[in-house]
Amino acid sequence: MELDKSRILVTGSSGTIGNCLCEALLARGADVIGVDIRRNRWNAEVHRRTIYMDLLDTANLDELPRDIDIVVHFAANARVYNLVKEPDLARDNFLSLYNVLEYVRQSGIGKILFSSSREVYGNSGHIIHSEDESFVKNCESSYTATKIAGEAMIHAYNQCYGIEYVIVRFSNVYGKYDYSDRVIPLFISKALNNEDIQIYGRGKILDFTYIDDSVDGVVRILDLFEIARNELYNIATQTGHSIEQVARKIIELTGPKSQLLFEPNRTGEVCRFVADISKARAVLGYCPDNNLQEGINKTIEWYRPRIEEYREQLNTLQVCV
Repeated sequence: MELDKSRILVTGSSGTIGNCLCEALLARGADVIGVDIRRNRWNAEVHRRTIYMDLLDTANLDELPRDIDIVVHFAANARVYNLVKEPDLARDNFLSLYNVLEYVRQSGIGKILFSSSREVYGNSGHIIHSEDESFVKNCESSYTATKIAGEAMIHAYNQCYGIEYVIVRFSNVYGKYDYSDRVIPLFISKALNNEDIQIYGRGKILDFTYIDDSVDGVVRILDLFEIARNELYNIATQTGHSIEQVARKIIELTGPKSQLLFEPNRTGEVCRFVADISKARAVLGYCPDNNLQEGINKTIEWYRPRIEEYREQLNTLQVCV
């Protein structure tokens, strides 16, 4: 796919990965259309190009353009434990994907990239996982169910209607453009305020991926869509770190007096995961540039001048939960 000649619609364009992807595609000369229910606070040009709507309302889909080369579907309720507490959020993930697939089918677009998650691997007893190792029996949460079912729906639309696809399984993406209560921004906020850091699962080992590396994987897929199509890829680092290591690295780089407090794993959370990225390396030439220290250091520097604004947003999220 020639990106400088492509018109790409990105759902969830106001989110962490969505906004960063839109910026990367615009830099490559692509014609980008964003879709989101939330205002884009990060980039004025992406905001200008965004159609604000609720994808759960099928009437809104008539407002979307038809002359699109591919849809990148990132829009989702993505906080695992929130979906454990509020299963309706999982229902919304199912419905939004179905509506987007129908838009792709009825509009004759014929191509979609779907954002899945390392959550589909579950707590299998293994640590390193290749793309063929996800099983329904390892489904740990309703969020995981939305990703497993989403992948199945993508396959069904390929079989029934010839929709070409790529499925991307991300793993613990962190970096700029994130005002959520995800682990790394939350830990950075607490460290910069000398607050104690609470860790759920002392032995939890995960594959943390800096946002630029995640977006690079997606751009490579779009670049090489004819080669990459109708497959799924782990986009991560193939390196595992414990949550405790992440917290101590943040403390080391920020120099606070924060103490670590340990709690048991929460319901629905995957405890041990490292991605096998050999398929992405072989097909896409994907090679992440940022190790954990480099990525966290860049992330801290991005948050420092925005930390008070982030804390205000975090307080709003905590009130709403």
